[in-house]
Parts: sequence; structure tokens; C-alpha cells
Amino acid sequence: MDPLGDLLNGVRARTTAFCRAILEPPWALRIADGAALALATAQRGHAWIVPDRGEPVLMRTGDVAVIKGPAPYTVGDDPCTVPDVVVGADNRVITMDGVDVTDDLRLGSRTSGRSRDDSAIVASGTYQVGNDVTERLLNALPDIVLVPKADPQSPVMTLLAHELGRDGPGQQIVLDRLLDIALVATIRAWFDHLETAAPGWYRAYSDALVGPALRLIHDDPGHPWTVASLASRVGCSRAAFARRFTTLVGEPPVRYLTGWRIALAADLLRTSDLTVESVAHQVGYANAFALSVAFKRVRGVSPTRYRDERTAGLDSVGLGSR
Repeated sequence: MDPLGDLLNGVRARTTAFCRAILEPPWALRIADGAALALATAQRGHAWIVPDRGEPVLMRTGDVAVIKGPAPYTVGDDPCTVPDVVVGADNRVITMDGVDVTDDLRLGSRTSGRSRDDSAIVASGTYQVGNDVTERLLNALPDIVLVPKADPQSPVMTLLAHELGRDGPGQQIVLDRLLDIALVATIRAWFDHLETAAPGWYRAYSDALVGPALRLIHDDPGHPWTVASLASRVGCSRAAFARRFTTLVGEPPVRYLTGWRIALAADLLRTSDLTVESVAHQVGYANAFALSVAFKRVRGVSPTRYRDERTAGLDSVGLGSR
């Protein structure tokens, strides 16, 4: 699998929190659902996305935005409009004085509000982020990714809008799949549009030498790769390969390989009952001691402590530390 595919593999749409809101000006919503990622598109009108820190971003009709959480933010018709409701987990809508008005606003299973000629229509959904591997993707993204309508986009947004307008059998599954594809298409379009701002591993994937090496690393991270063996597999000298990889990716091959293995190990420690020794073998280390040394150097804690903290629900490391 390629790096972007691997990093997105742990992201899954939460269609229970996917809806379309019809909003009459002036309007503003405080989004405090704690989602790690959200996707929004203005199907009519416009919306300002206002982070608590940073500059507001204008989303026009047809634009698609990905907002990185879990910090709350505001969406409104104007950056200065004061929110009168808070949208929490599972799209529960609470007024500023604590009254739950979700059922009063909802007209259909996924649509809220009543349409007027000057109403804005905003569709949005959130995603579950279930692994530490995806942290590498989140770290490469700004707080708000905006892909303008004018940029080449996947026809999935048209399909998504169509599916929202109907209520048929299997809709939950269809929306799940479309939302997952929409996220991949949006992030890929953003990376392609801002090529110089895309992470090195994304830009390097299309390179004739470094791209195949990245695929080798991601397809078989447990293999005892060395700079020499990777260079040999892609038909290049060791020195030339190391130089090109470092220039394009932004870090030497061994450091990239180590970071990828440690991310995979962190996921296995958090989600499985495998021993540290077994995890070490799966991600390419000879034994638990070798993994522990590398893990502590990269993450600052031992694998055992990392697992214990995750099990206890502490946020001192990994995704919770952002």
C-alpha cells in the first residue's frame, strides 16, 4: 500500500454524525463534538470556519473543507456572528443556556432546518481515528484544509449530495463508503493543489526511485531493510539513493523506516494483546530490547509504559497529546 493509503486506513466515517443543515442568516454554530476530523461542504451559500486560534476560512458553494480536531471551532455566516447553539457528540444541538433542541430542529433523518431563498445549506460529517499511524497524516495537515470547487475533485461529492436527498435501503452503508472516499479525494486534491506544502512522502511517491522504495517499506515493514538493500531493489547506488530519498522525503531512509515501524508498533501495543517481543518481530526488530530502545528514542517512553498509559486511558502520549 502507498503511504497515504496506509495513513488513512485507520480513519472511518461516522455516518451517525453526518447531516445536512439548512441555516438562515444570521447564523453560527459552535462545533464541540470532539471529533478528530470533520468534513464539510457548502451545498448552497457560504460558511465561515472560525478556529479559536488562527484566521477564519471562507467556504463558498461547492468548496470542501476538512477540519482537524478535537479542539472546538465555530461555523457561521460571518466571522463576527455569535453562536446561539453548540453542536456536540452525535449531532446533539444545545442552546447556550443548556436546552437540548435537537428534536425540534430535525425535519428528516439527516436534514435540519427549513429552506428559504437566502438560506445556506451545509453538509458535514465526522470521522473516527482509530490508530497512531494516522497521527502521521494529521501532523501533515493544517487545522483547516480547503479545496475550492474550481480544483479538480472526485465526483463523489455529487454522489454524496444525491444520497443525502433520498432515504433508501442501505443508505448507512452507502454514506459510509462515500464519506471515506470523499476524505481521501479531498486530502489528495489539497496535496496536489499545494504541491510544495505536501509532505515529502507524498511528493516522493511519484518519483521513479524513491516511490518504489516507499512501497517496499509500506508493503513489508518487518523486512530487514537497509539503505543498501533498498537501493539495490530500485536499481540505484547506495549513496545516490540515500541522497535522493533524503532530499525528496525530508529525512534519511533509516529514520523514515524507523518512524513507520514505531507507529505500527504503537498501534499493535494499543490494540492487541501481543507481547512486546511479538510486536518487535512483526515490525522488523530482532527482539523486545531492540524495539524498546528505538521506541523510547522516538516516543520518549518504553513500549510497556506506553501500553500501560493507553490502557489506563491517559493522554500523556500519542494522539491524546495533541
